[in-house]
Amino acid sequence: MKKKMIEMAGGKNALRALFGVSFVESSVFPIPPDVMLIPMVLARPDRAWVIAGVCTLASVLGGLAGYAIGWFAWEALGQPILEMYGKQEAYDRFVTWFNEWGFWSVFGAGFTPFPYKVITITAGSVQLNLLAFFAASVLSRGARFFLVAAIIRFAGNRARDLIEKYFGWITFGLFAMALLAIFGLRFIH
Repeated sequence: MKKKMIEMAGGKNALRALFGVSFVESSVFPIPPDVMLIPMVLARPDRAWVIAGVCTLASVLGGLAGYAIGWFAWEALGQPILEMYGKQEAYDRFVTWFNEWGFWSVFGAGFTPFPYKVITITAGSVQLNLLAFFAASVLSRGARFFLVAAIIRFAGNRARDLIEKYFGWITFGLFAMALLAIFGLRFIH
């Protein structure tokens, strides 16, 4: 499947394919859109921002679909999707964290390699404020995809290799720094 997605990234309908993959990954698909985003930006660095924008838009729209699954069809669709991917335990842990942190749980998990579909379905199932969910999704998914596009655009193949190998650690580190800055500012005031 991953190989097929990389092939699609080089095709004439690559943006449409990226839109589709980004949309379904946010609610039901197991492979992140980075698999297409990276080779597309490598092939067309001059279109990096368009590619990242399409990826972000589709991911957020797909996230709204995942939210709807959680809100309206948790027992019929949401829970079976998470069980199919072996994510029920992740969901249970996330609900606890989710209830305490709301916006920040969506933002953090939307930026990191944590499966975004778990976040979107969970947000709907616990009926998180839709505006908070939407804002956190736009900010986190946009930050993630534009960061990847920027790194690839400016560093090329060297960056691709590092991102593929260390993406989880990179995003976790950036998120941890953002949290420290946010909480540090709270204590200063």
